[in-house]
Amino acid sequence: MHNNLSNPFNPAQPLLLEGLNYKDLDGMMKSTVHVDEFASKMGDDDDIIVISFFVRDLGAAKDLVAWFEKGYDFVLDADRSPGEIKPNRYLVYVEIRRRSSAAHHVNTLLNDLNTLTEFSLDDWIMHYEGTSQPWSEQAFETAVPMTPDAYRQTNQGDLNEMRVAAGLPVKLIHRPSAAVKAMQAMAGII
Repeated sequence: MHNNLSNPFNPAQPLLLEGLNYKDLDGMMKSTVHVDEFASKMGDDDDIIVISFFVRDLGAAKDLVAWFEKGYDFVLDADRSPGEIKPNRYLVYVEIRRRSSAAHHVNTLLNDLNTLTEFSLDDWIMHYEGTSQPWSEQAFETAVPMTPDAYRQTNQGDLNEMRVAAGLPVKLIHRPSAAVKAMQAMAGII
């Protein structure tokens, strides 16, 4: 976060420090992590989970994006909303792979945010598909599809029912493996 301190070399000019320091985001964030409320910009939603946070300052949002991007090899991308959501309120987005390790990765981010915010791991709330519940890795794994196939099964199944009702072709939910394709070819199915 940008800190304005007295510059020992020129007292008339503030000293500008870049980056985040211990507890710099106290009072700057809500203790809610939103899951899959926004589409991924890095790839398909079935492959990427987007988590987001509300931040109360543009500079803090920019610094938090940099902190996520530089500090975690599992973060594919981090960004902030281009404009204010409300006056002086911004969203920070983090994209991670939709894999079985995703809950652990989000837990790591939330636990590490304790160094920047007033929130401990027990203070976080997870918001997913219109419902909120206390954060835990288990709650995340139970609520959020953890693999691309699980995501497609959850989201494409309802769409396929609507496609059938509308007379449109059904889309495959699962991508058949090479072995399955070979068996289908031998059976004359494809």
